[in-house]
Amino acid sequence: MKPSPEVKKRVDQLYKVIDYHRHLYHVENKSEISEEALDSLKDELKKIEEQYPELITPQSPTQRVAGEPLPFFEKLTHKVEQWSFDDAFDYSDLENWQKRAQRYVHSTDVIEYFCELKIDGLKVILEYQDGVLISAATRGDGKIGENVTTNVRTIESIPLVLQKPVSGIFEGEIFMGREQFELLNQQQKDANLELYANPRNVAAGTLRQLDPNIVADRKLDAFIYDISQISGIEVATQSAEMELLQELGFKTNPHALVCSGLDSVWDYYHSQIDKKDSYDYWIDGVVVKVNSIEIQNQLGYTGKAPRFAIALKFPAEQKSTIIQDIQLQIGRTGVVTPVAIMDPVAIAGTVVSRATLHNYDEIKRLDVRIGDTVIIEKAGDIIPKVLQVVTELRPANTKKYKFPNKVPGCGGDGSIEQIPGQVAYRCVNRDSGEMANRRLHYFVSKKAFDIDGLGPRIIDQLMDQGLVSEPADLYTLKPGDLTGLEGFKEKSITNLIDGIAEQKTISFERLIIGLSIDGVGEETALLLAQHYDDLDSLRATDVQKLEHIDGIGSVVAQEITDWFATKTNKQMIDNLLQYITVSYQSNSSNEQGIFAGKSVVATGTLQNYSRDGIKDVIRAQGGKVASSVSSATDILIAGEKAGSKLAKAIELDIEVWDEERLQKELDK
Repeated sequence: MKPSPEVKKRVDQLYKVIDYHRHLYHVENKSEISEEALDSLKDELKKIEEQYPELITPQSPTQRVAGEPLPFFEKLTHKVEQWSFDDAFDYSDLENWQKRAQRYVHSTDVIEYFCELKIDGLKVILEYQDGVLISAATRGDGKIGENVTTNVRTIESIPLVLQKPVSGIFEGEIFMGREQFELLNQQQKDANLELYANPRNVAAGTLRQLDPNIVADRKLDAFIYDISQISGIEVATQSAEMELLQELGFKTNPHALVCSGLDSVWDYYHSQIDKKDSYDYWIDGVVVKVNSIEIQNQLGYTGKAPRFAIALKFPAEQKSTIIQDIQLQIGRTGVVTPVAIMDPVAIAGTVVSRATLHNYDEIKRLDVRIGDTVIIEKAGDIIPKVLQVVTELRPANTKKYKFPNKVPGCGGDGSIEQIPGQVAYRCVNRDSGEMANRRLHYFVSKKAFDIDGLGPRIIDQLMDQGLVSEPADLYTLKPGDLTGLEGFKEKSITNLIDGIAEQKTISFERLIIGLSIDGVGEETALLLAQHYDDLDSLRATDVQKLEHIDGIGSVVAQEITDWFATKTNKQMIDNLLQYITVSYQSNSSNEQGIFAGKSVVATGTLQNYSRDGIKDVIRAQGGKVASSVSSATDILIAGEKAGSKLAKAIELDIEVWDEERLQKELDK
């Protein structure tokens, strides 16, 4: 039986009434009817849809949670590339950013800024067609994210249908509120389960649940803050864009402010430091944007971030804790790194119990001892750092830490040695089982083969079970090999096998990185890929040819030729090549770039570039990235706290650029 016109009309009315009250409750924090009354309206709609399934649409309020759990998340290519913000930490950082913006637009006029809270959650990109939500994706690497549409549909503050039938792409932040986070942790406690450390990680993990019913139960929330693309509507300012988002039915953060000049921005920033713990969500700073859309368009983007916006981060959090042990970790090439094992301490939204001490020289500089009370610092996602020892609290029986002569994980007799010309130590025997694990960890990592879902824990399990011992073995795995292993069910087995299969074509430089040749990191791998036509020519090379490559010295050249001459390494590559295809796409450098043919070192803190970001710029402009200053260095890019590298560059009369000079050259 088909639904009558009266039934259809009732359904349309229920759509509108339910969505109206949903918006009031979840977006505007108001209510005109009780939650129970709203649930009864939804229940009425659900019963009608059960009787007349043809009336069910994806936009129905009953369809926020629907269907079986997903088998996996599909990848989604962003129609608008996604960027991250550069960071600022003090007023001088803001001033430098403003000066760059003013130079870029050739104006010294006072700039109006739009300031908003930087929500500590995860970014989401929403696409609507004719006002209807058609996709939602995570940021991913900025070009490709994960399709999380089914899960995002469960978030009540995100409209399934906009107030106007517009098409566009909108960006925002998904988060878990403090109250909901505390409730979730109480449930964990009641069930004698481990408590969650911070709401950001819970929100990220929740959004990646394959079962949308779990996502719905977690009651995530969202603020939408930007329009990256929209049809038929233009606005002149960022503040007007925020008003448009509200008109369309999005939930926006109410604490944004238009500021005239940096002093006003600075006042807003400090007011939020005082208020940050009073909100029902976590914030880790303030986002400052040029308010004028016209000026935003003029400023555009660098390789990594918009020039018209910056994230002004809150001060790094510092806490005290006690060093219980200093352990030595062995890296993929046998380098030994000391790690402080500390009493667990909650800092910057996470519980940490480990901090790298980098090398023996750093231990001696800080005079860190087991039993010491130390001050650690952590800003955002940065690895915890030991700042200083509180010597006044040092126990009387502590002893200076001394590096041992032997480390069990090194294999053989466990001997370690100092690397010639470096402060680091490494294993004498570099063929131990632990190092084989480390090399395979690195082989599957993002820098090398980037095999999704295959992390250190799984690698260790596969090696312990004798299923793999070298990279080629990964490509021989069958579903039956994984059945019965801890943590592996049908879906996870399928996902892992598929993830390995997807990485059968690899670029030349990523293959080189994955081989774990001593002294060969990302930069050297890129140089080799640029100077050799294929793997065969690299395998047949000699020390003399390698030494002629600017940036590869005699020590690394010998390491490379020795590695390819080793019988076990030859066999490992031959085995691997049975399963993979190497892509030899052009890796030639930009001969017209500002750094063409030059060796460039970057040091200190740069305001507009991360460590990886400045390397990308140097390479894109035809330069070779070097890590240390020498007579072969052409240019040093010096940021704040440049230190010894700057002093050496001055001593050697090497050209030094600050970030302002760099930007001028890039803008020509």
